[in-house]
Amino acid sequence: MAVGWKPLLPLIAVSALFIYEEWVSSPSCKRVPSPNLHGHEPNQDHPDDLKVMMVANLLLLGSEAGYFNLLFRDYYLSRFFTNSFRTLKPDMLLVLGDISARGYKLPNSKYISVIHQFQRVVGPFLGLPLHVVLGDRDIGECDKLSSDLVSWVSGRFPGLDSAGCGAFEIGNVSFVSLNAVALLCGNNELRFSVEKVVESESMDFQMGSELEGMDENGRVRKKVYEFGWRENAMSSGSGPVLLLHFPLSQTVAAANYDRSRSSSILDGRGPVGTGPYNLLHKLPPNATEYIFQALKPRIVFSAHTQEFHDHFHPDGTREVTVPAMTWNARDDPGFVVAIFRRNKGEVSVSYCSLARESHVLIAYVTLLILLVPMMVFPSTPNLRCLTQS
Repeated sequence: MAVGWKPLLPLIAVSALFIYEEWVSSPSCKRVPSPNLHGHEPNQDHPDDLKVMMVANLLLLGSEAGYFNLLFRDYYLSRFFTNSFRTLKPDMLLVLGDISARGYKLPNSKYISVIHQFQRVVGPFLGLPLHVVLGDRDIGECDKLSSDLVSWVSGRFPGLDSAGCGAFEIGNVSFVSLNAVALLCGNNELRFSVEKVVESESMDFQMGSELEGMDENGRVRKKVYEFGWRENAMSSGSGPVLLLHFPLSQTVAAANYDRSRSSSILDGRGPVGTGPYNLLHKLPPNATEYIFQALKPRIVFSAHTQEFHDHFHPDGTREVTVPAMTWNARDDPGFVVAIFRRNKGEVSVSYCSLARESHVLIAYVTLLILLVPMMVFPSTPNLRCLTQS
């Protein structure tokens, strides 16, 4: 009787593995306190809130992926997306760059395999509004930046113009995404194109301050008129949600800024310097100041560092850096969920962590150690009985 249940051990182990996989591929999210809300952040979400899941640095390999990536890492990445979709129920997916690990090095025929892999991985999110920001691994650094490649890649994702920028509105929240790679590249044709987008969006938002009642759908109607470029008189935080791959510089000074707060806001690592891709991979101070002046962003979401950061710039603008969501970049991937409250002012941010690759591998190895003796010596009890007889 003691050995009657032993043939069931493999079935029990496999069932336990399925339960473990379901548990380990579900995100654990924790809301990040915002000092701007002064402890008045809502405890419950409202149906009219806009919930956006933000990921970055997927670093997909497409047809160049090996078996370990295809059968293990990509499998779990797909489960991460599926379970996050089911449990969080977001309204939109934003990808803040570096979908590809080395897309800029690939011919178009192989780049297509990366895009197809991306579509397989995100799974159910393809039914939601989707926006992709271009990263340096997608289109190359300054010495490899090609207008033709940027235009080709941009054409494969919704809402991007030929310069890799985009502007859209969803749920009464306005978003602007910029090709931050081009902003690092000096007298580059793409940089001029990105600056034109910034100026155009700046004028649109300045015109938006002149209201002309409501339209038949209950939305604000803007006066339509033309004017030349002028100093932006909008207040800080009144502009769009800004989406970038590279973080902004944290060294831009602001008038009337209380220097006593600098230790809690700045990370103490100094300016990025004048050359492209110098050490910290952030936009230089002049580009950051230009963006702040022109767009007055409500909040900024960036990526590239592969780690989560949440800080406030001297003018009070909040910037959230989204971590990498892949084991190809770090042992403990994660992502961000931002909830734009229906009152058009508050933004709640949650950091969501995922399972460590090392923990999952340890679980597999442990299961293998337990199962191998059962498979190699399944008839040991019967042999012992025959020996005794």
